[in-house]
Amino acid sequence: MTTHERPLGSVLDTVGRTPLVAVQAAPDEVSVYAKLESFNPGASVKDRIGKYMLEAMLDRGELEPGGTVIEPTAGNTGIGFALAAGQLDVDAVFVVPERFSVEKQQLMRALGAEVINTPTEDGMERAIDRAYELADELDDAVVPQQFGNPLNAEAHYETTAPEIYEALDGQVGAIVAGCGTAGTLMGMAQYAREQDPDTYVAAVEPEGSLYSEFEGAHPDEDEYKIEGIGTHDTDTNELFDPTLVDDVVQVSDRAAHAEVSRLAGEEGQLVASSAAAASIAAQGVADRIASGEIDAPYDTVVTVFPDSSERYLSKGIYRSFEEWEG
Repeated sequence: MTTHERPLGSVLDTVGRTPLVAVQAAPDEVSVYAKLESFNPGASVKDRIGKYMLEAMLDRGELEPGGTVIEPTAGNTGIGFALAAGQLDVDAVFVVPERFSVEKQQLMRALGAEVINTPTEDGMERAIDRAYELADELDDAVVPQQFGNPLNAEAHYETTAPEIYEALDGQVGAIVAGCGTAGTLMGMAQYAREQDPDTYVAAVEPEGSLYSEFEGAHPDEDEYKIEGIGTHDTDTNELFDPTLVDDVVQVSDRAAHAEVSRLAGEEGQLVASSAAAASIAAQGVADRIASGEIDAPYDTVVTVFPDSSERYLSKGIYRSFEEWEG
């Protein structure tokens, strides 16, 4: 659990150092651990990149104090950037496709940011284009662009991965994480491979997403309810490095929905669908290590639970699968 033995000067000082907790459904022979990122002040893994990227851009002079950060985001990144911007004398504007969580958009506004919606049917691609259009219209405005900015992955290389390795005394056999921008997995994968080149790395995506195209597969593109991971256009996923990934695991909406409920009812984990997908994939990798199908350096698998189910209650995440809006 995050602990602090002395008073802190800013909410930004509470970002990171999140708990690493066992997934109880893992096989007896191979432990699975999840990094609980809802313990961050903005309640998601994206607080890490909000703090890290804005501080780095200010240090480099790419962003001036009093300037404006404009980001296309499904929500959690906006909360992370808004939280950091409010403490770093930066204005924040976010471009969000309409269908994404109302709770996230309300929180961005509560943190002082402006939210601009784009049509759901135009996808994240239109949100990205609109962000750059707005940046051209304003003085002293920049688009960090989490989908292509190396600082995204660097944040996890410098913070998330070292925390995991410290907690497990370096004994990490496999890294499994969902890919939206892919920054979380890429940062952890790079760090992991530097510790041991044989570390097994698996990316997680919903069925209907196209990340597995990077591995030479030909997936059937379709809509999916799992929020925050996956892609419909691999050209936007500039951070994903196939050489750091051993496998891309697809998880169905129905399986993720069931796992959301199982994690809550059996393990007390109030997490959302992207965490559920990661949990399923991590357990699968653990099973394959236990059976000898995967030769990992240690009998441990680590994944990330990016945020809390509370962000998705209005979308029926705990109702029946048919009622879940995704």
